[in-house]
Amino acid sequence: MTSIAGLGLLLGAVFGGYMLAGGKFGIIMHALPFEMMIIGGAAAGAFIMANSLSDVKHTLSAIGKSLKGARFRKQDYLELLSLLYFLVRLVQTKGPMALEPHIEKPDESTAFQKFPKLAADHHATHLICDYLRMVGMNADDPHQIEDVMARELKKIHQEELHASHALQSVADALPALGIVAAVLGVIKTMASIDQPPAVLGAMIGGALVGTFLGVLLAYGLVGPFASRLKGVVDEESKYFEVIRAVLVAHLHGNAPQVAVETGRKMVPSDQMPSFPELEQALQDLVIA
Repeated sequence: MTSIAGLGLLLGAVFGGYMLAGGKFGIIMHALPFEMMIIGGAAAGAFIMANSLSDVKHTLSAIGKSLKGARFRKQDYLELLSLLYFLVRLVQTKGPMALEPHIEKPDESTAFQKFPKLAADHHATHLICDYLRMVGMNADDPHQIEDVMARELKKIHQEELHASHALQSVADALPALGIVAAVLGVIKTMASIDQPPAVLGAMIGGALVGTFLGVLLAYGLVGPFASRLKGVVDEESKYFEVIRAVLVAHLHGNAPQVAVETGRKMVPSDQMPSFPELEQALQDLVIA
């Protein structure tokens, strides 16, 4: 929502200032469709050339994420910590074999199904199940598990950041593509050099719209969206860091309450549940 508000303020300030200064929109509106076709088409073509089909789809779907913001809220972290508490307490009290019904078929697990949003997140579900499965295979060296998890989380994070990098590459190219559009406009103007000054002035003004549009799109639209997307991906990565913190703390021999408290400290500050809120959630946890 803040991205939309910021975009509205940007466009209002740019075009409002232009209008108050006595600028006329006629030249801009006349040249805009053609300049946008040149710049936007060139940017889209370069973007497609530089990325695989899956990366193109990923980037297009990620644009919505930059508008919505991070999808994890305080309640999501409370549910995650509650599930992890149940699982590490289960393995501590009944042994690794007691986890099998939950980690082998999480879609049928009463523990996972109590938290449907978490269960629908395949990254989180697979991460929890895979590493608890490793514990059941006696791979219980906390340092080894932590290292493996760190490398996997880094891989996931880099893959999610690709959309931001792709958009930033487009933003970096847009000013130059605006110059391309402007040069084409100048070439068109030079072919009509025999026209009166008023006509030539309008044609030169239309050519300069290309430069203006390229710079505005780069620094006022695509660049900020790329930066916002990176921030959202970085914030969402904390959700998976909570999983790592809890499981590693459990492998170090900490009590379930201590393990989930370790994970709580990894939650972004503006979404972090308080100690009493987490304690109450764990007291209310009932899983058949």
